[in-house]
Amino acid sequence: MLSRVIGTIYIVPPETEINTRSDDARNSWLPPKWVIAAIGLFWICSLLTDVVVVTWSRVTGLVLLIVLSLFFSLAIEPGTNWMVRRGWKRGRATLTILLGVLLAVIGFLAAMGTLIGTQIADLLSNLEVYVGDTVERINNWFGTSIDAAQVIEQFNDPNGSVQSFIAAQRGDALRLTGRALNGLLGTFSVVLFTYYFVADGPRMRRAICSRFKADTQAKVISIWELAIDKTGGYMYSRLLLSAVSAVFHGVVFTSAGVRSPIALALWVGLISQFLPVIGTYIAAVLPVLITFLDSPVRALIVFGIIIVYQQFENYVISPRITAKTMELHPAIAFGAALAGLALLGPTGAILALPVAAMAQAIASESGDRHLVIDSALTDDSGRDDDGD
Repeated sequence: MLSRVIGTIYIVPPETEINTRSDDARNSWLPPKWVIAAIGLFWICSLLTDVVVVTWSRVTGLVLLIVLSLFFSLAIEPGTNWMVRRGWKRGRATLTILLGVLLAVIGFLAAMGTLIGTQIADLLSNLEVYVGDTVERINNWFGTSIDAAQVIEQFNDPNGSVQSFIAAQRGDALRLTGRALNGLLGTFSVVLFTYYFVADGPRMRRAICSRFKADTQAKVISIWELAIDKTGGYMYSRLLLSAVSAVFHGVVFTSAGVRSPIALALWVGLISQFLPVIGTYIAAVLPVLITFLDSPVRALIVFGIIIVYQQFENYVISPRITAKTMELHPAIAFGAALAGLALLGPTGAILALPVAAMAQAIASESGDRHLVIDSALTDDSGRDDDGD
């Protein structure tokens, strides 16, 4: 019996027992399986994030072009539909409107380019006269004793800051040419996308709606109609207000003897209408600056007329024009423009307004409405405009 027990004890060699303990100790240092899976998932997500970021940076320009094209297609589709109802082919109507818009834009850019080129040439050829007159006015107004000859010498100094800046701009001519070519390519792409969005609009909407049930299709069509209505209304109301503003300022600039009155009137009309709140002040800079070179008093009068007209437009003209198109609170318009500027730059600032109008319209048509109780905080009988 004792020999059997002893034999049983030595069946497992001492070395095997030591190795078993070593394996247990080694396994105790290994992390749980879920930790290994979490680390692997983290690195996979990190890799996918990098791929998405790099891909987005490459296609951002294309996405912006498509967004611009969609905006323009919504803006011109009411006109296209109006022409189609009168017997026009949809493709021909779309092409006619696009060509009209392109001709208007080219005419505006040509007028502004001629104005700026003429003013720069006149400024360079009469630099000494303008500097002398400006320095003399500053000395008379503020009691200073600035030497006009010294200022002109600094302008003409080859090593001075002014000439160095001009030389730097000449060196960037190739880069500016490349930007111009990219701009032309982008413009062609926007026109092409816009044409297909409008010309093939019904077919595209049928393809999208075919993926949904009847009740969902009705909602999609309703939202699409609202987008067309608000974007088209925004564009047409802005263009109409721009035309009224351009005519008024053209008459004023011509009467005041301002140089290039037609080009400056178009500038003020467009910039003041398509940039909310601050557009009027930005638009006023160019005519005031050009007029200031001839007469500071006339420049002050021109600035005052622009500001007075803007107030008249805000309270008299604009409410009547936008009553049936797009009514957007100035604070909402300004906030939307700032958000668009932060996201997409100047283009986003312009696109943000119809987007905000659509969001406001959708929100106003959603949910229930109830009768508001009488209170001093809800009494709007003293509001400035005549809206409902």
